[in-house]
Amino acid sequence: MNNLVKRQFPLLLVGCLLAVLGSLNATARELPDFTELAEQSSPAVVNISSQHKPQTRKRLPKGFSMPEVPEDSPFSDLFKHFFGEGMEGFGGRESRSLGSGFVISSDGYILTNHHVVAEADEIQVRFSDRRTYDAKVIGSDKGSDIALIKIDATGLPTVKIGTSSDLRVGEWVLAIGSPFGFDHTVTAGIVSAKGRNLPRENYVPFIQTDVAINPGNSGGPLFNLGGEVIGVNSQIYSRTGGFMGLSFAVPIELAMNVADQLRESGRVSRGYLGVLIQNVDRNLAESFGMPQPYGALVSRVMPGSPAAEAKLQVGDVILAFNGTRLLNSSQLPPLVGTAGVDDKARLRVLRDGRELELDIRIGQLPDQAEDEPALPSTSESAEIGQLGLSVIDIDPNVREQLSLEENGGALVAKVAQGPAKDAGLRRGDIILMFDGTDVKSASHLRKLIDDAEEKRSVAVLVRRGENPLFMALRLKD
Repeated sequence: MNNLVKRQFPLLLVGCLLAVLGSLNATARELPDFTELAEQSSPAVVNISSQHKPQTRKRLPKGFSMPEVPEDSPFSDLFKHFFGEGMEGFGGRESRSLGSGFVISSDGYILTNHHVVAEADEIQVRFSDRRTYDAKVIGSDKGSDIALIKIDATGLPTVKIGTSSDLRVGEWVLAIGSPFGFDHTVTAGIVSAKGRNLPRENYVPFIQTDVAINPGNSGGPLFNLGGEVIGVNSQIYSRTGGFMGLSFAVPIELAMNVADQLRESGRVSRGYLGVLIQNVDRNLAESFGMPQPYGALVSRVMPGSPAAEAKLQVGDVILAFNGTRLLNSSQLPPLVGTAGVDDKARLRVLRDGRELELDIRIGQLPDQAEDEPALPSTSESAEIGQLGLSVIDIDPNVREQLSLEENGGALVAKVAQGPAKDAGLRRGDIILMFDGTDVKSASHLRKLIDDAEEKRSVAVLVRRGENPLFMALRLKD
């Protein structure tokens, strides 16, 4: 038996090797081939160079000096949107930034990022065959970081516009752009996540990928394997100033909607509910009787807004918008922002432990929010010892200074060690609501607390500076 095994061992070894090679060949055949996609799409992708004349001379911090960087150096883009605020104007010199874009119509309309062309005095567009054109800005939208520019040309190659709604996490995607000025660089990766919300970007549900994106890729197209544009590369997350595997693209549906509005009117209209919202954490979910934290908690309803007309209330938790379940509050602004002004929408809301449906008409987002005055301090206080909290009634003069439309409330004068401090309450907060009941005064708050001592966790609405927010106050552990 042993001799038989010895005689057959070489055959077994060869068989194993053939199986491994066959597996490797099958894997190689399954990997995507981007060559045809790159060849067909590159002619419609452009390099964008924008020049900014100095306006004001900015002062550098003591001990720092501006490095000597050639005006046409691609590294000047490092000081742009990808990695912080721009550095235009230092030393009184002109600055130049590089980016990418793509042709969406044969008569010269090109889509790119807002930050690539913002405040530019001159814009040049260069194609892969080295043709160069001067461009003008048709419109630019900071909220979505999308800009529409135009060159005087006809018969141009265009990209195929696809849809991002069918994208799946793990799907292969490809980017074409000009990182660091290297024209028509092709990079590939996969979709890492969809509907990603970023700080200061309330109205864009970004596509997250691991495609290598660097300064100069801004405004370039993101393709699916079908050769269709499904996103506009916009920004990266980086702690080093270089690519770290986290790239973000604006979904093409949103970008084209913005482009259409910019072409028609030069500006963008966004949907508006008129509420301030926050996330529901585990403690707040417990106080509302929710089995798990999700949804958008309403901390303020603007007077005269669509939300006010629809009878939305402070303390409501918006669970779904037009049938889309909200896992967190950051999902709501993009859904509302992309809804049509004057369209009707349906909200599913949790109020006082039960769910209800509310119909609401979408309004138009105001251009600017009104600033509110700062909160003054006070010296008189009344103690609520069991929480480590001191509160006072709000003086009429203070109420007028703060433009407080709500009656009642209790002003936090002092926070000591205890449940109030653990919840995050601070001196200067105004407690407006306790466990779903409007607070009328400091003494009323004390009574509400005494009556709620058997409860473990209670939701408290406070106003801090400009913003209202809910906190979970734990009365018992």
